Amino acid sequence: MSSVLTAIQQRYSVRSFKDTPVHRDAIRAIAEAARLAPSACNAQPWRFVAVTEPSLLNQIVDRGLGGVVPNRWAASAPVILIGCAVLNLLTHRLGEALKGVNYHQIDLGIALEHMVLRATEMGLGTCWIGWFNEKSIKKVLRLPKDWKIVSLLALGYPKEEASARSARLSLDEILFFNGVQG
Repeated sequence: MSSVLTAIQQRYSVRSFKDTPVHRDAIRAIAEAARLAPSACNAQPWRFVAVTEPSLLNQIVDRGLGGVVPNRWAASAPVILIGCAVLNLLTHRLGEALKGVNYHQIDLGIALEHMVLRATEMGLGTCWIGWFNEKSIKKVLRLPKDWKIVSLLALGYPKEEASARSARLSLDEILFFNGVQG
């Protein structure tokens, strides 16, 4: 079996992490996987901030997460990766306006999933965080105004193996050839 398929099969959303630090070389290897991702018009809009400093992690959890979906579990992650987009005028402004497609979100989704799979391959766990306060996080990290936070990834060594995987639809429920019959 290919290592990509193995990583896909082993990946699960980790919400409890060991307090073991993640080495910078591992973070760089994970970011390299994102760097190689495809993007609309090869614009490569992604920018990533790896937050490893405990005081900044606490500020992100306290100020940037919360509300309806508190995500307090993220405080156990030794790293939170902030996935940002720098919007290109042609692709991400005009192209999105004309086509109604948020290309930067697709681009970041692909790049972040590359990171997720590389992290899984390396024995690390991740969890996507889509509910956050962008303004607060940008302030904590002093991010440029033209960077748009698309998603966060909690990253670290899983505290325990997943006891059960979330159910998935069968292949016959999601794959159709040459249209939908019936």
